[in-house]
Amino acid sequence: MPLPLPLPRRGRGARPGGSRVASTSLPRATAHSPRRAGRGAPSSSHAQRLTRRRHSSEQVPPAPEPQADFRSGKWLQDRSGGDARDPRQAPRTGMGSRHRICSREEVVVPYASDSDSGSVDLQLSNLEDVKKGPSSLELTDSDVSDIPELPQESLADSFRHPTHQGPLGKPIVERLIQSVREFFDGELKSELEKLTFLRSLSSLSQTLPYDETTGSFIHSHIADIVHILNRLVEEEPLHSLFSPVRQEVFVTITDLSYQDVHLLFGSEDRTDLFSLIMKSIITLPSVKTLTQLQDIMPSGPYNSECLYRQTFQAFSEMLQSLVVKDPHLENLDTIFKHMDPWLQSIKDHERERATASMAQVLKCLSIHLSLKLPLQFQRLGHLVALMALLCGDPLKEVAKEAAEGMHYLLHITLRLKYITHDKKNHQSLKRAMKKCRELLELYSIKQFYSCPFKIAQVFEVFLNSDELCQFVMTTLDGLKNPYTQQSAGELLITLVENAESRFEKVPEIMGVICARLSIISQPRVRQQIINTVSLFISRPKYTDTVINHLLCHPVPYDRHLAELWRTLEVELPSTTWILWRLLRKLQKCHNVPTQEKMAYVAVAATDALYEVFMGNRLRAAAFRLFPQLLMTLLIQIHHSIGLSMSDVAIPSGLYTEQETSSEVTPLCFAIQATKTLLLRTLCWQEFNIMEKNKGWTLLEGKDCHLQGVSLLANALLERSHLLAHKVMYLLVPFLNRGNDKHQLTSAGFFVEREDIKSLLPSILDLLRETDEKIVLLAVQILLQLVGTMEFTTLTAMMRTLFSLFGDVRPDVHRFSMTLFGASIKSVKYTDKKGVENQVLDSLVPLLLYSQDENDAVAEESRRVLTICAQFLKWKLPQEVYCKDPWYISPSEVGTVCKFFGKKCKGKVNILAQTLMFSKNAKLPIRRTAVLFVGLLSKYMDHSELRTKGTGWIEDDLRDLLRDPEPSLRIITSQALFRVQKVGAESDPTQTVFGLRKLMGCLPT
Repeated sequence: MPLPLPLPRRGRGARPGGSRVASTSLPRATAHSPRRAGRGAPSSSHAQRLTRRRHSSEQVPPAPEPQADFRSGKWLQDRSGGDARDPRQAPRTGMGSRHRICSREEVVVPYASDSDSGSVDLQLSNLEDVKKGPSSLELTDSDVSDIPELPQESLADSFRHPTHQGPLGKPIVERLIQSVREFFDGELKSELEKLTFLRSLSSLSQTLPYDETTGSFIHSHIADIVHILNRLVEEEPLHSLFSPVRQEVFVTITDLSYQDVHLLFGSEDRTDLFSLIMKSIITLPSVKTLTQLQDIMPSGPYNSECLYRQTFQAFSEMLQSLVVKDPHLENLDTIFKHMDPWLQSIKDHERERATASMAQVLKCLSIHLSLKLPLQFQRLGHLVALMALLCGDPLKEVAKEAAEGMHYLLHITLRLKYITHDKKNHQSLKRAMKKCRELLELYSIKQFYSCPFKIAQVFEVFLNSDELCQFVMTTLDGLKNPYTQQSAGELLITLVENAESRFEKVPEIMGVICARLSIISQPRVRQQIINTVSLFISRPKYTDTVINHLLCHPVPYDRHLAELWRTLEVELPSTTWILWRLLRKLQKCHNVPTQEKMAYVAVAATDALYEVFMGNRLRAAAFRLFPQLLMTLLIQIHHSIGLSMSDVAIPSGLYTEQETSSEVTPLCFAIQATKTLLLRTLCWQEFNIMEKNKGWTLLEGKDCHLQGVSLLANALLERSHLLAHKVMYLLVPFLNRGNDKHQLTSAGFFVEREDIKSLLPSILDLLRETDEKIVLLAVQILLQLVGTMEFTTLTAMMRTLFSLFGDVRPDVHRFSMTLFGASIKSVKYTDKKGVENQVLDSLVPLLLYSQDENDAVAEESRRVLTICAQFLKWKLPQEVYCKDPWYISPSEVGTVCKFFGKKCKGKVNILAQTLMFSKNAKLPIRRTAVLFVGLLSKYMDHSELRTKGTGWIEDDLRDLLRDPEPSLRIITSQALFRVQKVGAESDPTQTVFGLRKLMGCLPT
């Protein structure tokens, strides 16, 4: 190893403006005058006082005789004959390897502006003055709010490269290069050799701006430099600090960074070096421990506490040098990735160091911020959440450092959002800034930074959906650490409340929440997390997503998930919606075709319903949905009879850590959910009846299930008429699915005649409801029961149904005819005479509605008309089934008229009945009725005509001559002519008078 070359004096030049712990450019006070440095300086801020207290030593004990200053530029200049001075460069204050670290001078933290921790309130008032005219379409820098008193130095003003005494002569540069090159090939064993190498390399970095040889040498040996630095750091012990080598490594990297030579970014070996450096400083023992170690193991000429503080100072300055010029935020992204685990360390001193370092990085970046697209930092939400969590750290020093970091992070966020916002939607950014200002006006600085939930309120307005997800995920990670649980709970609930429906990746969020529930020890935080789930599940956009995820857990649910289901905090309007969506998950499983195995969702949803009933938070919804809940659970019981969990299609990997007990079956979940439903809806008597009569055992049996259902139905009828009636008229979804289990279970409510007698009047009353759905449900239920009705009930129902013919609700009209036809079919032979008149009265309406504009109604009319004809033992002419409009085929209509005229003669006045439909609201029905009247008149009884005349018919027809529809007026005039002709034939004196009267009525 060659003899180390003496090196030029290496001073500490000016660093980025506002640097709190990174700069060493100010004069240092001697040990004999410890207060000199602060004399005459403005009062420092709280943050500066905090840093001064924790990251500087008050006084350094005397050291042994100083060595020769290897950084003395004069020595090298004298030996080489060169002159290194440059009048353009300011002299730099230098130190020897020992004096510079910890000698007889006091370590003084450089002064930074008091404005560093000034008010955080944003100057957003200029937004109010923005004109809304057509010319004001783009945001400008003046529209972007800033943090008052934050130093707003431009890059040109504040970014000053380290200065030195002057350019080194070429011979010196060559000797420095040679020295460094020789160190590449040898080993650095002694501390002196290590320091000489590092300082030589650092001195060379100062020549990069003007010496091409140096640039070529350094850039071609980056890998060698990184390798040696890695080795130097690895050789430093992690449990103690007895050498300034670490500090010199940091200073060397800093000096090279200022010359745009980055040793910590890019290749894998540089990334490894960065990680190693970070670990080597963050994981050092606490200052107290270092001091104790020094007492046990003296560290020679160095004071451990002083050495630590200067080393940490150099480390902080190194990090700041990486972001002074970081327009795309690539370096910030890298720093944060390496710092992230240390910010979450469970060791207080590690967390404090990481937080202080990150705060200084953010401060430096905010001062020198000059952003350009594209930005490479995509973890804003993660960073905001992590710093917010640290603001609530129980360690006061960590909380204060994080608070200051949040101050600068807000400034960075504003600038970042300004440069990346959608220019077409600039108003949204203005609104966000205005909201931010309004929130900040409510809080003092201390309140804002000491209350994490207020931080969430302010930053939320600027975070996009991806960043919101990052924020939530990071906050949920904070639940793992007891010291951040409380802050995490407040942050999470506040963010979800304010961000409303802007979240994505909700399944992932739910997954983390469920995984964290078991480690949350604080009851208040547990409730906050459950309230967060409640907020998500109560928003329709996320309801199904949350339910789907919660159902993908092993059953029976563990105590944490059971607690979640039981303690959901949902506002009353949302309770029915949530319970309905959960119920629908189960019903959909019943709707699918029969499968070999039961869907796992069916079992999970049943268990979830049980837990919800147990919690009783959704009691009002359970009352409201009782009929659907009861019938669905009964059907689930029927489906589950005889099944074990091996008969369930369990998703792979769901039970990796545990086997299901043989006692756990789909049936047991369904039974316990049904029992709990009855108890929570106050059906105590019904529950007691089931218990006393072994009703639950009957329900579980394959051959006696129907008996169990009947027993429950009777109990409901006896004790809860209202609930029983609701069950009855809401059975349609279960009665008509075509599944035998649905039909059998539903039929259990109608097995005994007594049931029908007590319920039918209520069901018949539903036919008169104004709500279409209720009427249709009643019709569908009655279709199932029509075959068992007594004659008086049947005829009463037919009269009600007849009144629904022509209902303006097409489905009500159609299904009322369907039920009418089914009623006719169910009439016993001995009762036929009793309903014959009702059947005859229905012929004309059915015949006319066969021409309805609604094809389904027309087709059903023809079908039911056929049933009536069969009842009367008539054979209808084929022309009845013609689907074409009757007015285009008058001859075919004549055949129909002739048939009905003769068949109904003396039985029913079909002419009068038809004439009533001439006033129908539907044009096709009016037109058909008028045509029918005209053609039917020739088959009228002449004796009746002589008695009544045709005037009553003619009067109605004349009114239709003023109808706006031309086709109807023509058909009316033809019908009127036919009627008058028939009347004239019965009374010849009326012929001429009638023709004149007709001509006078026709429009001109």
